[in-house]
Amino acid sequence: MSKQNIETSGFSLAKGTQLTGDDFFEVKVMENITVAVVCDGVGSAAAGAEAAKRTTQFLIQSLKNRPRSWSMEKSIKHFIENINRVLYLESMEQYEREELVTTLTLVVIEGNRLYGANVGDSRIYLHRNGQFAQLSSDHAMDEEGMENVLTAAMGLEEHVEPYYFENNLQAKDHILLCSDGLYNELTQEEMADGIQMGASYLVKKASKKHDDNLPDDTTAVVIEIKELDPRLQLKQTDLIIQESYKKGEVIDGYTLVKPLVQNNRTWLCEKKGVQYVIKFALYEAIEDEVILDFFVKEVWMAKRLKAGFFPKAVIPKKRTHRYYIMSYVEGTPLKEFIAKKPLSIDLGIELARFLLNMSQFLIKQNLVHGDVKPENIIVTKRKERIVFKMVDFGSITEAYSEVTRAGTPSYLAPERFNQAPITEQTEIYAIGVTLYEALTQKFPFGEIEPFQNPSFDKNPKHPTRFNPKIPDWFESVILRAIETDTNKRYHNYSEMLFEIDNPSKVQPYFDKNLSFIERNEMMVYKVGFVTMFILNIIQLLFF
Repeated sequence: MSKQNIETSGFSLAKGTQLTGDDFFEVKVMENITVAVVCDGVGSAAAGAEAAKRTTQFLIQSLKNRPRSWSMEKSIKHFIENINRVLYLESMEQYEREELVTTLTLVVIEGNRLYGANVGDSRIYLHRNGQFAQLSSDHAMDEEGMENVLTAAMGLEEHVEPYYFENNLQAKDHILLCSDGLYNELTQEEMADGIQMGASYLVKKASKKHDDNLPDDTTAVVIEIKELDPRLQLKQTDLIIQESYKKGEVIDGYTLVKPLVQNNRTWLCEKKGVQYVIKFALYEAIEDEVILDFFVKEVWMAKRLKAGFFPKAVIPKKRTHRYYIMSYVEGTPLKEFIAKKPLSIDLGIELARFLLNMSQFLIKQNLVHGDVKPENIIVTKRKERIVFKMVDFGSITEAYSEVTRAGTPSYLAPERFNQAPITEQTEIYAIGVTLYEALTQKFPFGEIEPFQNPSFDKNPKHPTRFNPKIPDWFESVILRAIETDTNKRYHNYSEMLFEIDNPSKVQPYFDKNLSFIERNEMMVYKVGFVTMFILNIIQLLFF
């Protein structure tokens, strides 16, 4: 479930006048899954709060990095068992009794499927079409007056049997995770009526019943499913993935003309006299779910992004193979275009505007391109005027979602080599490197090979060293974009675009680590030349 399709809220209040309580919660919306955990540290235990925090953080991190070959049920039960055993054994070692004890509620959303588990008496509810139902099952005594006595909790015994369930999700569903501090104070009707207002509203409503002096720690997490994830339907469609495709082959009326990429999965094709580009999923997607997910994501992005920066993309309704269609953009890849000679300054400025405007369009949808580079940019013509098109959809992802080295090493910001996520700043760096290369035919820090750990200690040479036609103001913009210190680099696309559009307001870029001579190399040469000329004249006059 993507961030565009889901909304979350969480809130917690400690009991009475205490500043902190024993509850702990966390919600993590990731690219492929959403995980929410609420733990209520058992108050009678000396380390209940610690157990609640550790359990929450362990489960979030473990599910984020779970083996893709494991089912979600196996993952949830395995990780719950692991952290339970750690809590129990540490309690025995440190206290010689059960003190790291907490309840647990956990939900995982993957695609349109809800997975849940609980240990103890914290609860999970689902609100759908006016109905409000408890999905979890309390581990507590049934006898009257003993309802608060737990029959199971995390860390209470060496082994634990969580209550586990699964459900399909629907658009407009609301899921509530809460500690007993909430449902002991609010009726099911009150929770159902307030769930759409979010977690803070529910907890504060409970607090007001006691004049903001709650008798127990109270926590709520609310997850709203705004709409179902369209990527799941794309993935589940039964489509053919051939091992290879051949010239002249006809797929759903599209005749394959010639391959455009070496792996023979992207072809120029023709239908009814019109040329298109057809892109097939890799053959490995049959067995490898990760590869399939990447292609489904690419198809979804291509269909979704309707703007002049990209070729138009469609998914034929009656396709029999796993592919999508793009309009054919006749032109030259920028990498090939600049191999003969650098871009002119005017085209370099237009390229900067194109990349920044495209990136702004994406960030408004919480997206980043992730692989800005000359190979992915086509130089084409519109009404005899040179324009640019971005032709790669495969790397587009949600901002802040990737913490890998996804992308092309020479264009990755230094912080990306240290597992930093993709942000506006890392994209600005890639734009800066692209401009530097387009205008100089060189990389600011040299070409970086895959799996290399590059050093960014040395400052890049100023681009005017290779192309003296670059105006000082444009050089300053490029150098700020590729600044290794994120405090000095542009923070936003709009900031960089403003300076591109207002050259007179660009402040000169000076690297503090450079000497005066390095910062003012041309001026030093000119002063030296004039000085030598004057000395030569003096020498002629007097000698």
